[in-house]
Amino acid sequence: MTEPTEPTEPTEPREPTEPTEPTESSPQVDLGATLRALRRDADLSQRELAERSGVPQTTIARVESGLTPDPRFRTLERLLRAAGGSLTITNTNTNTSSTDRTGALPPAPPLAPVPHETVRDAAGRHCPAHLDGRAVREPRDWPGAWWSRWYDLPPARWPRPLPAVTYTLDRAERDRRRRGERVGHEVRLRRYFGGLPATSWRFVAELPDGELVGELRAHERSVDLLLGYELGGRRELVLDGVLVGAEHRLLGIGRRLVEALRAEMVRVGVDTVHAIAEFGGVGFLVACGFAVEWGRPTALRWERPLSGGREPPR
Repeated sequence: MTEPTEPTEPTEPREPTEPTEPTESSPQVDLGATLRALRRDADLSQRELAERSGVPQTTIARVESGLTPDPRFRTLERLLRAAGGSLTITNTNTNTSSTDRTGALPPAPPLAPVPHETVRDAAGRHCPAHLDGRAVREPRDWPGAWWSRWYDLPPARWPRPLPAVTYTLDRAERDRRRRGERVGHEVRLRRYFGGLPATSWRFVAELPDGELVGELRAHERSVDLLLGYELGGRRELVLDGVLVGAEHRLLGIGRRLVEALRAEMVRVGVDTVHAIAEFGGVGFLVACGFAVEWGRPTALRWERPLSGGREPPR
């Protein structure tokens, strides 16, 4: 037995709307004229277009005559494809204020797909499109896992179960992450030679607009000179430092700078590079392939004495 439903008022038949004048901010497209122009260009009658698209001829006639000024999206897509046209959606929020030499605006770039389109939550649903969804495979993938640094903690003792996906609600953090992804794709590396001695090596990481986001510096030395022999062919490098801007760290830029250094070493025939590091720099260089050599070289320090000639406290 079904529950009674409230009666609904009968709706008036919708009258055909008058075509509106296009405006500069929101130009209107005359679908009927566009479809007729496509049929003419493809030499198709309404009946032939109906056979190709699977859309009834009566629907095509109503669209072209303006009786159906707002057809369904899928119907319009099938008609345009069958007539040899295409439907393109672009982002009008992109900067298209600059014109070319003819004075025309450049075409808007195609709409980029959602990067996490294939990511689903535990119920099989899409993640929010305006957020950056990420799959959670282990505790360190989830910001809510405060125990993620304890890698030996078994799953049975995790304080909370891991979700299938996670995303960041903080807009500032999202903007920082998206800018980081853009920088990681757009950054370009090159060796810089201007105004440097022949034994100095410098690699820079730049964005297309010339912004410097990181650099690597090293200097070359001769093993024969260190041992007191005459200058020979054996050369090696000493790594002076790898610097990356604070807002561009953890994007792989430092590792790419080290890889560029090694590639240049192979090209010019230098086999060895030495480095001195402390704290996090040790782990970074080990991850880049460096090996730890204890006691070679010795790390030294000099501090300027305090005012009045007093020695610094021990």
